[in-house]
Amino acid sequence: MTLVIGFAAGVTPTKWTRIWADRRPDVPLEVFRTDPAEQDAVLRDGRATVSLVRLPIDETDLSVIGLYNEIPVVVAAKDHALGSAETVTVAELADEHLLQDPDAVPEWRDIATEVHDGTRRGLPAMPGLDEVMEQVAAGVGIAILPHSLARLHSRKDVISVPVQGVAETRIALAWLTAETTEDIEEFVGIVRGRTKGSSRADSPAAQADGDKPAKKAKKTDKAKAAAKAVRAAAAQARPASAKKTQNAPGRTRNAPNPRRRRS
Repeated sequence: MTLVIGFAAGVTPTKWTRIWADRRPDVPLEVFRTDPAEQDAVLRDGRATVSLVRLPIDETDLSVIGLYNEIPVVVAAKDHALGSAETVTVAELADEHLLQDPDAVPEWRDIATEVHDGTRRGLPAMPGLDEVMEQVAAGVGIAILPHSLARLHSRKDVISVPVQGVAETRIALAWLTAETTEDIEEFVGIVRGRTKGSSRADSPAAQADGDKPAKKAKKTDKAKAAAKAVRAAAAQARPASAKKTQNAPGRTRNAPNPRRRRS
């Protein structure tokens, strides 16, 4: 059986597929890139066993685990004034023309001048990000993208600057819950960084089946319990000691003071 991995543009599964090839050479891999609109569709129609997705997606009937976040960047023409900035706030982009659906970047949409005053013009035909970058390079407008996508489609005539005030995007691993297999659990363990010996024991299915190893008592707890038992036994074996009634040696209790006698 082959494990088929779909992955969103900008996501690099190489480090995980290499570990899989070393750990599970008996199960071959197939890897292919998905379009944004089909990240979860490839799971539902059987084209992929697991999918590395950029959230949000329709999570119905899916198991989804978050992996990491991506920072947003603004991409602009090389000669744009933003080129000298190390970072910008979304408020500084309010007067720019966004070459995306405003709903894709709600933080910009809510403060954008062209949206509020009704001067926003229609977008040219741009089937993909390569065409968006072409428009950006020509100075038509800007785009706000996850860092990995900006890097994937980078050009010498375009700059990218981190944007503050825009939510980061999340990369996650998804699969059909009803079709969870040991191979999927093994891959989940790999992307989570678990070692070969711990992958099965820590898997969700293993915990549900009750086959997770019982937690061993800590050595320090055992030592403390043993020491307490020894002290208790010693206390019971020790004879009770009589209460002392004498004062310090050399003196008798209530002895008269010879200086008070008169001859």
